[in-house]
Amino acid sequence: MLIAFNKPCGVLCQFTDREGRATLADYIRKAGVYPAGRLDRDSEGLLLLTDDGALAHRLTDPRHKRPKTYLVQVEGTPTAAALQQLARGVRLKDGMTSPAQVVLRASAPGWLWPRDPPVRFRKHIPTAWLELTIREGRNRQVRRMTAAVGLPTLRLVRVRVGDVELGTLAPGEWVELTGDGAR
Repeated sequence: MLIAFNKPCGVLCQFTDREGRATLADYIRKAGVYPAGRLDRDSEGLLLLTDDGALAHRLTDPRHKRPKTYLVQVEGTPTAAALQQLARGVRLKDGMTSPAQVVLRASAPGWLWPRDPPVRFRKHIPTAWLELTIREGRNRQVRRMTAAVGLPTLRLVRVRVGDVELGTLAPGEWVELTGDGAR
């Protein structure tokens, strides 16, 4: 079984929490499924869950280099040099990242829902949107990459993992997929 879930901001990628924060259990009532990968609490978008350990491994193991695509709202105006640095790879404390595919978008896509809570607005500091595809999955990697090139992440929405797209799922909605989604 493979589930595509649109994880809202503020939800933990686990089914229990001793502190009473929102978890996957608040949205998904399927026994025996677990996240195949993670999104941090402040990130949104596509999260895959499965009851198949081998499938979870294929979806998450870095050796499979499964592409993950994100829409990233950053603080500041990206320079050509910053975009090139993201495309070549960025040196982080835990080593160099693999090259990323990066596209500067004119604006947020029209289908993107408002974030709850809203992203902070600062009148005199511009923001921009990037579409960033990586083939790794280090802890908070996209946020660390954009920060390393002087563009702190304000909002992070995963829209694709491999061949599985977020599509029209609204925040908090999920759907069971046919096949293993790992073509």
